[in-house]
Formats: sequence, structure tokens, C-alpha cells
Amino acid sequence: MNDILPLSPSLPGMSQAEADKVRKLEAELLTREQVPIQTTHHFHAGLYSRTIRIPAGVMLTGALIGIPTLLIISGHISVFTGAETLDLQGYHVLTGMAGRKQAFLAHADTHMTMTFATQASTVEEAEAEFTLEADTLMSRQYNDDVVITGE
Repeated sequence: MNDILPLSPSLPGMSQAEADKVRKLEAELLTREQVPIQTTHHFHAGLYSRTIRIPAGVMLTGALIGIPTLLIISGHISVFTGAETLDLQGYHVLTGMAGRKQAFLAHADTHMTMTFATQASTVEEAEAEFTLEADTLMSRQYNDDVVITGE
């Protein structure tokens, strides 16, 4: 029997009002104790990916993503997309449109990997490519793992 995975939803771009809702939540979350989230970066074959692990019970917001990407999720998490909140359990590969700023609540330890094609050769270049909010990224605060294959 051939098991076919159901098609995962996409992450649409957001209106200014929807992104502002996430910014308001972000301002509130910044008044609370921050949970350190490390990022693992990979550069391989013209692709850049960044992976984080969000512990169960942690809520966080992402930077405004200015380019289309793929977002791979493994775990159990709620994702605010602007129009709705998705409850994602298991493994999902989501197409992400430009102009989105999500909020996430992990119900279980959850791994997320964002990836996109790039010519960038450093983390700083890749981050500047996908967001104008690179200075707010947790990867700018911690010593992360970086893998560059040269392929």
C-alpha cells in the first residue's frame, strides 16, 4: 500500500494589520524571561537552511520574512498565519510566501527548518537576504553551529 502524506497548508503573506498583531504579541513576549533558542545553519548546493528547536510550552515570534521559503516542521505547534491559527502535528513541509511574520506556540518539543536558494556565503548575508529585521534574530545573540560544505 502506498501511503501518501496529506498536502500541508501554505503560509501566506500577511496584511500590515495582521503583521502588527504579531508585533504587539512580540512586544509583550519581550517583557518576559527569554528562552535561549540556538540556530543551526547549513550552506550546501546553493541552499541555506536554519534549524531551531522550540521547547514545549514556548511561544515565540519570527522576523518578517521578505522572500518565499520552505518551512519544515516536525513536532506539535500552533502557527498564527494572519488569517487563522494552524495546529500542526507531525511532519510538515510548508510553502512560505514573502511578507509573513508568524507567531508560534510549541505544544511539544518542535524542530523547524527554513530554507531557500541563495548565493550568500555567510550567515549574516543569508539573514539580510530573508529579512530586514536581522538584528533582532536570536542567532545574532548566541554562538550557533554553522555548516558550510563548499558544494
